[in-house]
Amino acid sequence: MPRNVEIKASLESLDAIRPAVEQLATSGPTEIYQDDTFFFCRQGRLKLRQFSETAGELIFYRRADEEGPRESFYVITQTAEPAALREVLALAYGQTGRVLKNRTLFMIGRTRVHLDRVQDLGDFLELEVVLADDEPVNAGEEIARRLLLQLDISPTQLIKRAYFDLLTAAQRPFS
Repeated sequence: MPRNVEIKASLESLDAIRPAVEQLATSGPTEIYQDDTFFFCRQGRLKLRQFSETAGELIFYRRADEEGPRESFYVITQTAEPAALREVLALAYGQTGRVLKNRTLFMIGRTRVHLDRVQDLGDFLELEVVLADDEPVNAGEEIARRLLLQLDISPTQLIKRAYFDLLTAAQRPFS
């Protein structure tokens, strides 16, 4: 199963960090709109990511909810009919929510750098260091930590929860 080391950080503004990312980038930017629909899943997470009417991907992943770099296991399959697949999965498993975002993708070496503007949530940086099959997790963690230093991201900006969890928590009424 493919793996990466992932880390997320909250940002005041995408515009403030973008020049530093551009200076380090080996490729990009690529602008991507993502409509992620989440479904009930007992182990890990299951989401359908729609890019357009005819392009999407079904993603299963598992990772710990902890601050700092963390290992993520994932499997991705492509679909040319994301709306139909969303309907089937919602009927079969139940839809738990959606996350809409505009993502700017850069590559810094083998690290995917996402500058995300998440609807109803704010601006975020996400790093995904792609790991080789036999590579230890700490190698990817070291790359992520080094990039955080280069991008001047402080430990107080790190978040351990997924965008979906942050949105769900923000939408809960106070009791």
